[in-house]
Amino acid sequence: MKRKITRRDFGKAALAGIPLVSIALKSKSAFAAAKPNSKIHGVQLGAQTYSFRDLKTIDEVLTALTTVGLSSCELFSPCIEPGGAPAALQRSPDAAERREDLRKWRLSTAASYFEDVRKKFNGAGVEIYSYNISFSADFTDDEINKGFDQARALGARFINSSSSITVARRVAPFADKQQFRVAWHGHSSKDPDQFASTDSFLTGFGLSKYFWANLDIGHYTAWGGDPIQFLKDHHDRIDNIHLKDRKKNDGANVEWGEGDTKICDVLELIKNEKWPIPAFVEYEYPGKGTSTEEVAKCYGFAKKCLGA
Repeated sequence: MKRKITRRDFGKAALAGIPLVSIALKSKSAFAAAKPNSKIHGVQLGAQTYSFRDLKTIDEVLTALTTVGLSSCELFSPCIEPGGAPAALQRSPDAAERREDLRKWRLSTAASYFEDVRKKFNGAGVEIYSYNISFSADFTDDEINKGFDQARALGARFINSSSSITVARRVAPFADKQQFRVAWHGHSSKDPDQFASTDSFLTGFGLSKYFWANLDIGHYTAWGGDPIQFLKDHHDRIDNIHLKDRKKNDGANVEWGEGDTKICDVLELIKNEKWPIPAFVEYEYPGKGTSTEEVAKCYGFAKKCLGA
C-alpha cells in the first residue's frame, strides 16, 4: 500500500528537483479584490500553507487563501523556496547535492525577496503570522541564523518548526541573540527526543524564554494528550494551534468530525477566554476535493464551532 506523505516527508522531499531560480510574484492588481477577514468572534482563523501542497506557485497559494476567505496564515517554507510544491513531491538521486543548493540559496538570497513576499501577502489582506522553517540536524549555524532573518523580513511574529529537542538546544542561543520566538510543532511520536508529550514541551520552554509551543491538537490527541488541559495550563506559551482531526492511539487523520479531537471545544475555550491564540487549518486527511475545497470545508467547520 502506498504510504501517505506527511508534512515532515514533504519538507524533506522539497530538496528534490531544486532549480536555483527566483519565484515570480504577480502584480498587486492580481489580488485587488476585497480583502478577507477570518477573525470569528475574536478568534483568528487561518491556514498552514502546507495544506495547499497540490498547488504549484506561491501566487496560487495566495489565491487559495483569499478564495477561502482566510486573512492569516503560517507560511510553509517550501512554498517560497526553490523546488516548491510540485517538485517537492518528487524524489531525487542527487539529494545531497540539492540539499547543498538549498543551503546556498538560503544563505545568499537577499532580504528583499522575503520582503516582497510579505508585501504581496499584505496587499491581499493576508497576514504571515508565522514562518514554518523546520530546523534539522544538518543545518549549519549560518543557516539557522538566516532562518531568523528571513522570518523577520517576512513580517512573521514567530518561527514554527518541526524538529527535535536535540536540535532545539542548538537553536536556543540564536533565538536568544535574535530575541525572536520559536514555537515547536508537536507530533504523536513516542520518541523522547521529539516534541509530542507535555514533558517534551516543558523541556523546550526551559531551553529559552523565546521557545513556545505550536500545539497541533490532532497530533496531541493521537499521542494521548488532552489539548483542552494543555491550553488551560500553558496558553501563555502557545503561539498558535493547528486544527485537524485524528483518532486516539496514534490513529489516522480523518475528515473533521469523524475523529477524537475536540476541535469545537478548543475553539470555544479560546473564544471564551479571549486568548490571542490563532487557529490554523492544517488539511491532512485524504479528502476528495481540491485542497482549496477541503480547506474551505474545514474553515466552515471551525466557523460553525465558533457560532458563525
